[in-house]
Amino acid sequence: MMLRLIPKVFYADMEDGIALFVDCLRFTLLHRDDTLAVVERDGAKAYLVQDAAFAAKDRPELAIETDTIAALHADIVARCPGMLHPNARTVETKPWGAQEFAVRDRTGVCVIFRQW
Repeated sequence: MMLRLIPKVFYADMEDGIALFVDCLRFTLLHRDDTLAVVERDGAKAYLVQDAAFAAKDRPELAIETDTIAALHADIVARCPGMLHPNARTVETKPWGAQEFAVRDRTGVCVIFRQW
């Protein structure tokens, strides 16, 4: 049985990942050492890995489905509005029917929040 898919997100500086996932998105820091941080919120997890070479190759776009998009958006607007993606700052209903908004950190990692 497969339970969940957990992405690895590579950063040249781990503090950029902590700023996005822990400080802005309120993920809990489950583990941290010199090169790995494990973060979790409401069952959604990510592994943040400090590796400049891999970080230079790819800046991922991740999607998190939610059933509380308005509350998540309001929280992010109140606490870290500078992380809202410039092209997805507000909750919008997309042509495919989902409501979405997004955040983006200073390295280009993008997290889209989606409610169907």
